[in-house]
Amino acid sequence: MNQTEKAKAFGALHRKGNPVILYNIWDAGTAKAVTEAGAKALATGSWSVAAAQGYGDGQKLPMAVLLETARSITAVNELPLSVDFEGAYSTDPSGAAANVAKVIEAGAVGINFEDQNIADGGLHPQEAQAARIRAIREMAEARSIDFFINARTDLFLQEGDGSRHAGLVGEAIERGKAYAAAGASGFFVPGLIEPALIEKICAASSLPVNIMMKPGAPDPAALAKLGVSRISYGPGPYRAMMEKLKEAASAIYSPL
Repeated sequence: MNQTEKAKAFGALHRKGNPVILYNIWDAGTAKAVTEAGAKALATGSWSVAAAQGYGDGQKLPMAVLLETARSITAVNELPLSVDFEGAYSTDPSGAAANVAKVIEAGAVGINFEDQNIADGGLHPQEAQAARIRAIREMAEARSIDFFINARTDLFLQEGDGSRHAGLVGEAIERGKAYAAAGASGFFVPGLIEPALIEKICAASSLPVNIMMKPGAPDPAALAKLGVSRISYGPGPYRAMMEKLKEAASAIYSPL
């Protein structure tokens, strides 16, 4: 498949009640392993890609390094690739669109794009984020690619007390509607694990809903029944692999 065909195939994998599962990767080697395990598409996780290069999350990884990582994956793998692009390394709509154009040039067919204001830790105003999504969509349309913009809201991630998540659902739904109107392809609500709230957002969203797995989250089969269209694993795979590596190394270095 060429890139345009991969983009269409990736979008088609997002089916309500039959979600695409993305076990997040961080380089060409992990892409190969996950592909051989049976994945239908690939997705990087920003935390994992940064950590693998010795950087912290939050756009501390130089964009050039991230783009090279994407190129190295698409060069040796035929599956559609989505890149976790955080805040697109720009708060300006035109700047964000120009940066995402480089992701497309690297061979990817989608991005995660968050509404967190990375500079101050809050959220971008709804309309400001919608303007950035709109600029990215217009850029992608000019390139005749059905690019998948997975619009992420950090409302639930920023509220660590799960008992308060119900009070955020209304704002999340409104943000999802605004992002859809601006041209988003999917709606990502990481941090949300309460089944009833997930189901409510899935019912209200015109976009396919993405849930991130974490301790306490429903399993994939349960999420499918709630109407989820995409399941991702965030930094979980990286952390699990690093623990295995440390265990193996400790067994070697421990005194006999």
